Amino acid sequence: MSRTPARPDPLDVAPVIPVVEIRERAQAVPLARALASGGVPIVEITLRTPDALEAVAAVAEEVPEILVGAGTVTAPDQVRRACDAGAQFLVSPGTTPALLAAMLDSRLPVLPGTATASEVLAVLEAGVTSVKFFPAEAAGGAEQLRALAGPVPEARFCPTGGITAASAPQYLALPNVACVGGTWLTPRQVVEAEDWDRIESLAREAAALAPPQDD
Repeated sequence: MSRTPARPDPLDVAPVIPVVEIRERAQAVPLARALASGGVPIVEITLRTPDALEAVAAVAEEVPEILVGAGTVTAPDQVRRACDAGAQFLVSPGTTPALLAAMLDSRLPVLPGTATASEVLAVLEAGVTSVKFFPAEAAGGAEQLRALAGPVPEARFCPTGGITAASAPQYLALPNVACVGGTWLTPRQVVEAEDWDRIESLAREAAALAPPQDD
């Protein structure tokens, strides 16, 4: 981003940003601690559930070792509420002029969502170079991002949507991909079982992800 954020660019924290849907606030803190213990000190809590903002607030207050963001931000009023809850970065699935303006006014690091070259250009015009690519697999996957690297080399992407532990290295090998977003670190059944050891193990595997090596 051209603006200097008060906190680290979320693209530079870990190879994977866990994308989490919290259904019970009480699960947020132990889940965040498990991710951090596994070497992934970042989490995106999506604003898709009634407990999401309370979960953001709890993690921000009780797990200082992790960078907590609010995801699925779709309207300017959600930006304000996420900031009030203590979110340290903001992620949107797409971008409109009003939403992007509100995100930038927050002064937080932001990952505005894009799916096309035109959308990437619009975000770049606003001075943002850290960009979410969503839905990654449905929008052309690694080949689409490889094609974008030529005309817009200044854009750094976090592709999210349909990415797995198996496919992540192919994205991470691209010069314009800094990290990926994924839900596989926090499977719903594992979270509901409160199996934090399993979450930590999955985080440890994700922290070790690297691009494939040439022979």
